[in-house]
Amino acid sequence: MSTQLPAHECVRHPGRVTGLSCTRCGRPACAECLRPASVGQHCVDCVRAERGWVPRARITGAARPTATYALIAINCLVFLICAAQAGSASAFGGSKVFVDGVLYGPAVADGEVWRLLTSGFLHFSLLHIAVNMFSLYVLGRDVELTMGTPRFLAVYGTALLGGSALVMLMSPNDIAAGASGAIYGLMGAALIVVLRARLSPAPVLTLIAVNIAITFAIPNISLWAHLGGLVFGAATAAAFLLLPGRLGGRVRSHTVGWAATVVLVVVAIALGVTA
Repeated sequence: MSTQLPAHECVRHPGRVTGLSCTRCGRPACAECLRPASVGQHCVDCVRAERGWVPRARITGAARPTATYALIAINCLVFLICAAQAGSASAFGGSKVFVDGVLYGPAVADGEVWRLLTSGFLHFSLLHIAVNMFSLYVLGRDVELTMGTPRFLAVYGTALLGGSALVMLMSPNDIAAGASGAIYGLMGAALIVVLRARLSPAPVLTLIAVNIAITFAIPNISLWAHLGGLVFGAATAAAFLLLPGRLGGRVRSHTVGWAATVVLVVVAIALGVTA
């Protein structure tokens, strides 16, 4: 998402390529390690030096996108189980895992609340899971490396539930499944990341617009899951990255973020079960 070339490794995150740099010391730094300044952007080490103390650098992002790879593995494993049970890679009526886990309003109304979550790990076809897992691979790595694994999982899970909640509100009688709601949440999180880094949001906004247009253009794609995931994912990321600054530093960022995550999860579940 960087806008400056050439690319180098962030000095605080070896292996993380970035095109950004500190306008004070000139060292390459990723978006997570930069803070807005009156002129340009300063790395966190320079910011701390300006305050008169330079403690050991604390890495807030993830060293490796392990959760992204784990989620891809889980989705693929569940797909293989469904295909084995159904004897097909495109018709899962004979799969107990699929039938018992897919999102379906009347079943949720009867108390099967787990479908709000489990539907995000089920897919209708090989093409469906291939597209979603490729998207998760591309987006998930960047968001997890930037936000860190716990916050990445918070965004992913909240977006998944938010997408299910909006489906329940707007089209409860439809059968829905797929990780796309959570993936749209990662798009929302990517937008918050670039806004926090004071970078141009145009590339991410274009990505979101193109994907929403595809949602309208291709039949049998759940618009509501995508929009719900986008909103809940962006809200969760904003609680971690933007809201603490609005509160003037009176509370720690992780406290705000996790409190907001709990609230958003409760709201999503409440909307899903009361629709």
